[in-house]
Amino acid sequence: MSLVKYEILNKVAELQSFTKAADAMALTQSAVSHAITNLESEFGFPLVNRNRAGITLTTEGETMLLAIRKVLQENEKVHQEAASLLGLAKGTIKIGIFKSVSTKWLPEIIRLMEKNYPEIQIQLKEGDYLEIEQWLLSGEIDCGFINITHSSQFHIISLKKDRLLCVVSNQSALYHQKTVSFEDLEKEPFIMPTYGGYHDIKQLFEERGIQPDIRFELMDESAILSMVTHHLGISILPEMLLDSIPQELRAIPFQVDSYRSIGLATRYHLSPAAKKFAETTQAWLQDSDKL
Repeated sequence: MSLVKYEILNKVAELQSFTKAADAMALTQSAVSHAITNLESEFGFPLVNRNRAGITLTTEGETMLLAIRKVLQENEKVHQEAASLLGLAKGTIKIGIFKSVSTKWLPEIIRLMEKNYPEIQIQLKEGDYLEIEQWLLSGEIDCGFINITHSSQFHIISLKKDRLLCVVSNQSALYHQKTVSFEDLEKEPFIMPTYGGYHDIKQLFEERGIQPDIRFELMDESAILSMVTHHLGISILPEMLLDSIPQELRAIPFQVDSYRSIGLATRYHLSPAAKKFAETTQAWLQDSDKL
C-alpha cells in the first residue's frame, strides 16, 4: 500500500486538476498521472474522469476517496500520537470556518496556537454550515464551526449563543423602537441573508408564521449592510457581525430574543493536534470579554 498514491488522489480530488495537484505536491504532472493510473490498475476500475472540462471523480472514485481519507487521517493520527509520547505537539489539522468566525475569532485563536504549539500546522477551509458538515462527513476537514444541530454523526462543543438582531436604517419606521416584534418585519421590504445548511432566519420565520416582503437575497453580509444603508430594506444579522455598523444604522433586539448557537463539530476520535485546537478555542472563549 502506498500512502503517497493516496495523498495524490486526495489532492487531485481537492483541486480537480493533475497540474494543480502536481504543483501543490512539488511533483511532475506525469508522476501524478502515473500514480492515479497505478491505483486504477490496483483497484480494477477507473477513479477519475478525464475530459477538457477538468478532472472529476467517478462514482467508484468518490467511494474509494472516503475510505482513502480515513486511512490518511489515521496515518496522521499515528504520527501525532508518536509525537505526543515524546512530549511534542505536532501535526496538521484542517478546520472548516464561516465568515464571522474567521473574522472575529480565528486570528486570536491561531495566534495562541502558533505561540503554544508551533509544530501544529493549521489549514482553513471557508464555507457555510452545510458545506462544513459535508466536509466533516467526507473527511476533508478534522473539525468545523457550525450552527449547532443535534446530529449524532459529530461530537459538538457548544461555544456561543449569538443574538440575532434586526438591522434598520434611519429612514425606517422601526429606527426609534427599543425592540422589534416579529410582525414588524412584515411592514417593510426585507433583505434575506442566504446560505446553505441550517438557515437561522428562515427557521425563525417558519416558527413564528412570518411572511416578509423579500426584496433581495444576498450572501455577503457587507452587501446586506450596504443595501440597508441605502434604505432599500431591513434585515436580520448575527450580533457578532454588528459591532462596527455605519452610524445611520441601528441593530435592534427582538421582543423575544432569538439566537444562533455556534459550536465546534468534530469527529468522535480526535487527533492530538485537533484536541489542542479544540481546547485552545474553548479556553480563549471562556477567558474572554471580547465577544
